[in-house]
Amino acid sequence: MPHPAAAVARPGAVPSAPGSLAAGLRHPLALLRWLWLTYTTPGRPGRPTSPTELRWIYAAWLGAFLLKMLGSSWDVSWHFRWLRDDLAPPHLLNSAGTAVVIGLVLFHGYTGHGVDRRALRLMQWGIGTFLVAIPIDIVNHRINGLDITSWSPSHALLYLGTAVMLAGAIRGWWLYAAPGRTRDLVALGLWLFFVENVLFPNQHQEYGVLSLRAYAAGRTTAEPQLLDFAAAQGQSPTAFMLPVPSWVHPAWLVCAGLLALVVARRVVGLRWTATVLAGAYLAYRAVVWAALVAIGFPPSVLPFVLLVGAVCVDLAVTYRVPGWAAAPITAAAVYAAGWVQDFAGLLPPWDWTWWSIGLVVVGSTLLWTAVDVIAHTSAFAAWRRPVEPGRTADGVPAGAPADGASPR
Repeated sequence: MPHPAAAVARPGAVPSAPGSLAAGLRHPLALLRWLWLTYTTPGRPGRPTSPTELRWIYAAWLGAFLLKMLGSSWDVSWHFRWLRDDLAPPHLLNSAGTAVVIGLVLFHGYTGHGVDRRALRLMQWGIGTFLVAIPIDIVNHRINGLDITSWSPSHALLYLGTAVMLAGAIRGWWLYAAPGRTRDLVALGLWLFFVENVLFPNQHQEYGVLSLRAYAAGRTTAEPQLLDFAAAQGQSPTAFMLPVPSWVHPAWLVCAGLLALVVARRVVGLRWTATVLAGAYLAYRAVVWAALVAIGFPPSVLPFVLLVGAVCVDLAVTYRVPGWAAAPITAAAVYAAGWVQDFAGLLPPWDWTWWSIGLVVVGSTLLWTAVDVIAHTSAFAAWRRPVEPGRTADGVPAGAPADGASPR
């Protein structure tokens, strides 16, 4: 059965028809007409969308999250040098991406293009959670002062909102994009943003361990006003540079970061999905590291051990090793790689608590096994199944207008 996005002609969304986006790329007036018709004619989720239109919609999603990722990466380094500022450039860059996301969610909700009902709800709940978290975070900083830790409850809400809206975008794209290289590449891009969001809290320790070492050596990378402000609040440098126990970093990397890679590998299905995502993430972090250090911001430790875990994930899924057996091996491999990195002195030490491997093995085994169980359910199979031509992912006729509206 051909995928609906691969159809030559679909009701209301013929790629070469006057007023379509494809025609608009050649004729600006036609593009304006397409935009006008799209934004002024409401429709239900599952509305027919041409392949060209779908690619442009989700290219906007990729662009929005690129802005958010760049802003957040800069923001971490910024907080280890300067006092917090609501209107700091990293915050503004992240806010620009958030604004694009809000526009996209409104677009999907009003027009029904490129989403089914469940994907739309995930997008709406995700951006809603994120927007609610922003004023909570501002109040938190007003009450608690410095509080730059990535592990605060208000920051956790921001990560949760981002993860949920990304889950909606991943679902919408996977359901409606035609199978092929383009679908795989865009899916990998969206999953890269998802994995980066999951691993983001760990950057506090990755910056903090080097910042504290520099402070102890008398060559601090923090501005005097930041240290003075912390001292006025009765906080030692350790309190805001390394605010959580040292076992948190490896535990989160394995139990959350690698679990996200396991899910991505299961959903995308390409043989080296996890390894590609981990490699792309580390390459991005390396480029950002070099750019930020070049303009005077503090450096961070890069979690290269993630790549070891990602290879283990791909091999385990490829050769159908169950999670209860793969998880302990993967956790042991990651800890061994961390120990080698620490012992060889090739990179700064992680400041890991090595005895935590026992807890990490238990936690990651339970989580990976749960993913395996879900992956064998009919609900998961339905999630990955292409949308039937002429119907939405929910099984109802596609393209029906909203109540009281006329079809385009």
